[in-house]
Amino acid sequence: MIKFFRKIHLWLSVPFGIIVTLICFSGAMLIFEPEMTRALRSNVYYVASVGESPLPMDVLMETAKATLPDSVAITGVTVFEDASRAYQVNLSKPRRASLFIDQYTGKITGSYRRIGFFSTMFRLHRWLLDSANPHGEGIKVGKLLVGISTLVFVIALISGAIIWWPRARKNLRHSLSIPVSSGWKGFWKGLHVAGGMYALIFVLAMALTGLTWSFDWYRSAFYAVCGVEHTPRNFTQSKTSDGSNDGEKRDSGSRRGRHYHGGAGRHEGGSRHEGGGRHRSEFGRWQEVYETLKAQNPEAPQITISSEKATVTLGYTGNGRAADSYEFNRRTGELSLVTKYADANEADRLRGWIYSIHTGSLGGLFTRILWLLGALLGASLPLTGYYIWIKHLLKNKRHHKA
Repeated sequence: MIKFFRKIHLWLSVPFGIIVTLICFSGAMLIFEPEMTRALRSNVYYVASVGESPLPMDVLMETAKATLPDSVAITGVTVFEDASRAYQVNLSKPRRASLFIDQYTGKITGSYRRIGFFSTMFRLHRWLLDSANPHGEGIKVGKLLVGISTLVFVIALISGAIIWWPRARKNLRHSLSIPVSSGWKGFWKGLHVAGGMYALIFVLAMALTGLTWSFDWYRSAFYAVCGVEHTPRNFTQSKTSDGSNDGEKRDSGSRRGRHYHGGAGRHEGGSRHEGGGRHRSEFGRWQEVYETLKAQNPEAPQITISSEKATVTLGYTGNGRAADSYEFNRRTGELSLVTKYADANEADRLRGWIYSIHTGSLGGLFTRILWLLGALLGASLPLTGYYIWIKHLLKNKRHHKA
């Protein structure tokens, strides 16, 4: 039986090993992308200095709107718990577009732009740099190869553990050691065998969750195993990678396109005055809604306000995408509907957990470091496996010559 699993392990790993290495390495590079991006573009993501209090949100939004073409609408604004973080103004297009504004001065600090290195790593991780539109129709070769390679990797990991166990049962300590004093051959073999066991849980977690983005049949089966019926994503709770709400961009953006594009992009009927004559823009109640939600959720990592909707990210350990969603009257600012995360669609909640487990964010910085090390070890497994296999082939060749 062990011989059978050895053959399975070898002949599945050889043709797909390089692809597995690329997937694991690129995934590792993406784990700390948000922190690296903010560090490299700190002048965009952070304000020059923290003032006493931010400018009113409607003033900030009108300032940002004045810089946009008529075809682009503001669909929301994300305010972070960190007072030094600039407000993120979410735009209707292109997809995931946003700009950042200094809430204390009203200065536009820059726009959301994925750093070229991370963009390449993401395309490599998801589609093997396939140039085809990943969201279009038809078979995407890169996406298919990633899915097949990941599935093969899962089988290779399990078969490797089965091969490892009989020897480990006799001498567990030796089986989990990576020798550094017995030459390169011993080191690479130890890294492959013991390193694979150290990384096993982490890379299996990444692979099993990652497959939900590759195959519809697997995703349905995965949800069924978890006791959840797979349903289309509820976009009102779908967070984009930059913290904005992708569903709200599409929803409120389309509505604003129908109602707010008269003239130079201002509200139909022009501006108006209330009370003491202060200008009331289409964003007039956003500040009031934000202050109410902030008072109710003082430790929320971020709050996003959009046209008649708002989301409060809860910052739970585990599902980092957990959020409460609200609706409000855009004329009075009255909060009229609350959908608690605890009452959200089970499929949406599971989707957030899948993302958190896949990226290692379920336990904060500690688990992300573990996931980084696990992904790098996962990337090394095919390479060390190739080394052991080639050395074995050369040894057999010399033996036959002798």
